[in-house]
Amino acid sequence: MKWLNHGLIAGSICAVISPPHVPICIAGATAPDWLEYLFKLSGKHIKHRGVTHIFTHWLIAAIACTLVWDYQGIGMAFAWGGVSHILTDAMTVSGVPFSPYSDRRFHLFGGRFRTGDPVEYAIAAGVVLLCLAFVHLTGGQGFAPFFYDWSGMYNEGLIDAQEWKQNRFRLI
Repeated sequence: MKWLNHGLIAGSICAVISPPHVPICIAGATAPDWLEYLFKLSGKHIKHRGVTHIFTHWLIAAIACTLVWDYQGIGMAFAWGGVSHILTDAMTVSGVPFSPYSDRRFHLFGGRFRTGDPVEYAIAAGVVLLCLAFVHLTGGQGFAPFFYDWSGMYNEGLIDAQEWKQNRFRLI
């Protein structure tokens, strides 16, 4: 799967659960691939979808960061982003290793598509739309760090008229 789709899937799911952690989750969603690059820079050549793509390692890290210890959810968001990467790569023909003790590949939905196929983009769009629908249905009035309600802040007396006039047409 392409990095764009990994980021869209992990980011949209994380935005529903915890919007401040979206950048960290997206970094985790691309981590298995850029970790391979770091290994290559250190002189160790590893194959794609090998050591950095083992499902059980990412799942154990995510569960440990969720249940045992984590600093402000950073490790948890990163690890669950990695789990989403592994699960989406498992939908492809080549699959991912389930554990280091098995030589078999792990596939979801039969591993029916190749990286870059249109169905990959359709799956990412479907996940994003489901997350948007979920937020809409639950009345998502939560924390939105990048979208300010300038008129609402003016009406509540949090900002003055000059600040409202300067920012009323700014979306971000």
